[in-house]
Amino acid sequence: MKFPWKSAGLWLLRLIAICLIAGTLLSTTDLNQWWVRIWDFPRVQILIVTILAAIGLWFFDRGWRPWLPLILAGLGVWQIYRVYPYTPVAGVEVANTRPGEENGCFTVLTLNVLQDNRDYQRTVELIRDVDPDILFLMETDEAWANAMAPVMSGYTGQLHRPLDNKYGLMFATRLPMTDASIQDLAQKDTPSIFATLMAGDDEFRVIGLHPRPPVPDQDTEERDAEIIAAADRSRELDMPVLAIGDFNDVAWSDTTVLFREIGSFLDPRIGRGTYATFPADKTWLGWPLDHLFVTREFLLKSMDVGQPVGSDHRPVIAQLCLNPAAAEQRNEEIDGPDAENEREADEVQEEFEEDAAEDRIEGEAG
Repeated sequence: MKFPWKSAGLWLLRLIAICLIAGTLLSTTDLNQWWVRIWDFPRVQILIVTILAAIGLWFFDRGWRPWLPLILAGLGVWQIYRVYPYTPVAGVEVANTRPGEENGCFTVLTLNVLQDNRDYQRTVELIRDVDPDILFLMETDEAWANAMAPVMSGYTGQLHRPLDNKYGLMFATRLPMTDASIQDLAQKDTPSIFATLMAGDDEFRVIGLHPRPPVPDQDTEERDAEIIAAADRSRELDMPVLAIGDFNDVAWSDTTVLFREIGSFLDPRIGRGTYATFPADKTWLGWPLDHLFVTREFLLKSMDVGQPVGSDHRPVIAQLCLNPAAAEQRNEEIDGPDAENEREADEVQEEFEEDAAEDRIEGEAG
């Protein structure tokens, strides 16, 4: 008996369509389960597969046409809506510098080095080539700290907490630094960087984050709480703020959008591209996990995703200028958080506290 390849292929296409529909709809919910939130990440790739599946079903599936292709088309439009700001056809939020505005400028380099990556020399060469004024390395253990010490010896301000759990941090700057600290915002041994720096005649606050990702046995309550707690810190400040790091969340997710609303941040990638950084060897297939956000006082001179250096992430390299007078005239206006944003932020904190309480009870019972 001849195997019904045509029928099998059609049912496989239908199954893919059903999975795309289910995953897309789940991603619109507030559920924090890792297997739900993971659908936030590959929206560009989901969009491409959705379009291809809709075309294939329209031409080959007489039984379920037109409803299944039309549903896919509608969900494809919704995916376009989510990623549209990160295309060159959208308007930019952070303006480029103009001649005469390049005062208070500095270079930023951020990189998740991948703790198990032991090709230290490529990162050393990257730091030497870029020669950043602000350097932020993530996933650094003692071996990484020792390997980076010589190249970082010229930095006057440094904060380090090497850890062997893939959440160690190293921060260094040549800019004048005060009020600097390393803090655990949500989870123990998941540190964040806070420091006040000076560029030109103005001070600004740097926040460096690397919360834990959504993976099996680890949902997103802690990650989201850390991200929103950092946004709360930002809005309490009466100074410009730069937020950097591997958020283990994509730029278009509800959590990162809420972070921007609460902290009054602008995203230099909006109107320019996705600047995908993960996975390092397949950024065409990847997504933007490594972020750089600024408040309204900054202008952008340049921003790039660097070449792979042995990690599963690529570095983010940016030149920023702290020029409040020029930036506030040309950057996107920020309204600040509204009542809905405040409610959502409170819910994030409440869910984290409930989850932490349940963990304590289970720990005591065990």
